[in-house]
Amino acid sequence: MANSASVPTEEFIPRTIDPDDERAFMDAIEKWVEGEVKPVVMEHDHGDIWPEKLVDQMAEMGLFGATIGQEYGGLGLPATTYAKIVTYVSSYWMALTGIFNSHLIMAAAVERFGTEEQKQEWLPKFASGEIRGGLALTEPNAGTDLQAIRTVATRDGDDYVINGTKTWISNGIKGSCFALLVKTDPKAEPRYKGMSLMIAPKGEGFTVGKKFEKLGYKGIDSAELMFDNYRIPAKNLIGGVEGQGFFQATGGLELGRINVAARGVGLAKGSLRLATEYAQLRETMGKPISEHQAIQLKLGEMVTRARASELLTMDAAKAYDRGERCDMQAGMAKYFSSESAVRNSEEAMRIHGGYAYSKEYEIERFYRDALLMCIGEGTNEMQRMIISKQWVKQNPA
Repeated sequence: MANSASVPTEEFIPRTIDPDDERAFMDAIEKWVEGEVKPVVMEHDHGDIWPEKLVDQMAEMGLFGATIGQEYGGLGLPATTYAKIVTYVSSYWMALTGIFNSHLIMAAAVERFGTEEQKQEWLPKFASGEIRGGLALTEPNAGTDLQAIRTVATRDGDDYVINGTKTWISNGIKGSCFALLVKTDPKAEPRYKGMSLMIAPKGEGFTVGKKFEKLGYKGIDSAELMFDNYRIPAKNLIGGVEGQGFFQATGGLELGRINVAARGVGLAKGSLRLATEYAQLRETMGKPISEHQAIQLKLGEMVTRARASELLTMDAAKAYDRGERCDMQAGMAKYFSSESAVRNSEEAMRIHGGYAYSKEYEIERFYRDALLMCIGEGTNEMQRMIISKQWVKQNPA
């Protein structure tokens, strides 16, 4: 995978999948969603209950190894297939995809940038779901500006001693291992040269703080992680060389943004599905509201947004699979799809009318979940800046 810095990687081999194999896998996902997810989603969302049974089933299906290479026990799926899985699951319950996506970004960092010893030690356990976790970047004072992090790792013989705090970390409570972004040289200039990424399993000195209560994105735990003289072996430094962490972390965000874009597509499609069903069943003035021009205009815009979002997302996923730098494509897909999710969920709420405000109807969950997609994995304001900068660079005067 091409990167925005000279981080050493192995020769990239494009990933593909036989169309029949992909269809069979998608059929299995669709049957699982129909039989296992749909019956329990409202209970888990309303109660903010971590879906232990569904997580075990996702591990059995191999979703925790979806994008991990087959040589390490994963499914080795291309990003295009992965995006289709995320889209479909999100069209019924978006939060589920966060449980395996954060985990897969951690795994991608190890697979793309780790030493062979690290890959052999960690990736098979990540792929099986024996070890699950996520990406620990954000801090109370550092979100979009990752270079402002204050968590410090100090070398002490064959170990690093880590002190600091991370916040809003997905899988923070239920996860057992994280790709942890730290400062190994807090005085480095520019700041990114002093940053490193560590494989950080839970242990002494690593504690979990409060679980955050959220408007949406229920069922997946988001928590604060605290490190107080937390000690890990120096061999857990991803790639074995200090100062590469910023690019290792942001490189993984390409896959993360494709995931968020796919979630946006799923939310946009799910909102459209619910609105379409309701508009054909609800009658006013002697006919279904789907026959009223005002509703037709809304549905026409909704289906167009959903389709355009899907095409942008697949464009980014194909570039990722080809090993090309795709921060602009991933940024465009993430930006447009997440905004489409918000707009489609809002329009679906309007089509449902007063019933949309009832928790007996599913559409209110899509409305609550959608706005997070505009914030997570880099705000949409940041995405537009990335898109603009890359576009200008590609089109010099």
